[in-house]
Amino acid sequence: MVTNLSQSSSIFNQFIAEIRDEQVQKDAMRFRRNMERIAEILGYELSKKLPYQKVEVKTPLGISSEYSLKEKPVLATILRAGLAMHNGLLNVFDSCDSAFISAYRKHTTPEEFDIYVEYMAAPQLDNKIWIISDPMLATGNSMVTVYQAMLEVGKPKQVFIVSAIATPEALDMINKNFPENTEVFVGAIDNELTSQSYIVPGLGDAGDLAYGEKL
Repeated sequence: MVTNLSQSSSIFNQFIAEIRDEQVQKDAMRFRRNMERIAEILGYELSKKLPYQKVEVKTPLGISSEYSLKEKPVLATILRAGLAMHNGLLNVFDSCDSAFISAYRKHTTPEEFDIYVEYMAAPQLDNKIWIISDPMLATGNSMVTVYQAMLEVGKPKQVFIVSAIATPEALDMINKNFPENTEVFVGAIDNELTSQSYIVPGLGDAGDLAYGEKL
């Protein structure tokens, strides 16, 4: 299942517009904050799909019956581009544990590359709900590689994927390589990829825009 927030009108659309805008992108702090706000809204929408339980809360004047998360998901992100979105998800799921995975492209030609994972720091993952964030889902290869690396540590109860911008190709890749109950929450879907696998119109390199150009 794919939830695409760009299909309805809200302040969320402005945040997507600003992360795409090459003039606004010149302000790295604003870019990071917009990514964070996008993740907060996607996280809120995602939260409606999680299991809850009734709890009693003692107030200064009595007892209130409320709902609380039945279990805490694990928030996982792909370094380094995913850090701003990860912070946004942490603002929503503030008591959840985090996992961090490095994934990078190693080009053999300008158009061809492999994805490598060299580092992972993760809590207990087995039988947990996984929320994996990555700003851009271009081909979906990085997400699949990271998922396979996480499977070496444990198997999920359910997987949610959170992304600002995705392509149909990436969504198809996820559909083929993730469990049937996987759900994707995305800010927008762009239909074109360049020969170097960059999304068009996209926004450029999210990691560089947030944290500076890499060598």
